[in-house]
Amino acid sequence: MKPRILVVDDEASIRNMLAFSLNRANMDVDVAHDGDDALTKLRQADRPDLIVLDWMMPKLDGMQLTRTLRKSSDLNDIPIIMLTAKGNETDRTRGLDSGADDYMVKPFSTRELISRVRAVLRRTRAASESDEDQDLTVGELRLDLSSHRALAGTQPLSMGPTEFRILKLFMSNPGRAWSRNQLLSEIWGDNQAVEERTVDVHIRRLRKSLQETGHQHYVQTVRGHGYRFSDVV
Repeated sequence: MKPRILVVDDEASIRNMLAFSLNRANMDVDVAHDGDDALTKLRQADRPDLIVLDWMMPKLDGMQLTRTLRKSSDLNDIPIIMLTAKGNETDRTRGLDSGADDYMVKPFSTRELISRVRAVLRRTRAASESDEDQDLTVGELRLDLSSHRALAGTQPLSMGPTEFRILKLFMSNPGRAWSRNQLLSEIWGDNQAVEERTVDVHIRRLRKSLQETGHQHYVQTVRGHGYRFSDVV
């Protein structure tokens, strides 16, 4: 089955170019002309496997839309690739902080975008196929792998797909210390464009999700190395 991609951009020329290129790469593509249009499509149509989203749009921009989706109980696990002309480290961090799973700076080659889309889809598909119909539990936290939900007791936690994969890795190996390079390899795999700084951004987002129920201390910094996950402080 072809992956379904939603392209969201207020510039018709970019929407059409991306739709044409992704269609040629054997993907089904729907388009939206702004954030509000994208929300309407997401609530009324079949959900996409991935969203390619422009940052700078009128009304509801890409960052606002991403935050809205990450707070949604039924849409928060859709991977998002953010497109923007903003290319410095601060802007990349802001884009990832908002909930994006990857980030591309304009101008970019459609060949690279298609490679990024396929890489994110592979990671998402691999994580889904490896999930068994069982739970992972560490302290008061539980991952329901069959329904792809993170819970603190009975309270669902809101987090994006990358944070869920990190939490799954952590909870499968409680107490283990992970370097940033190890996390890059385990979570991002063959995406060589991802920087070590990206790990810190997603760890911060994971802690923010856990903070909803006071469990952010489970994600512990290992000075000079990386991170570990444990309910023992």
